[in-house]
Amino acid sequence: MSRWLKLLERVCFLSNDIRFEELKKILESYGYVMKGTSGGSSHFTFRKQGCAPITIPKHEPIKKTYIIMVKEIIESEEANDNEND
Repeated sequence: MSRWLKLLERVCFLSNDIRFEELKKILESYGYVMKGTSGGSSHFTFRKQGCAPITIPKHEPIKKTYIIMVKEIIESEEANDNEND
């Protein structure tokens, strides 16, 4: 199994050892663009046209709430891919 699939599997099983950079990689692969805040905050917002933005703090470990949000995005993107096939 490739690293990418292992990463997606860890998110889908809500692993509690996911790093911020891994979530960033997933979101950017689905077309989200990361924007940092101008006030020096540790929170980063990921935006994609036509989708609700998602804000994730760059703290380790990542709280399960944020992993669930990314899991929902993965599932939504996979459903969209299946509809387009």
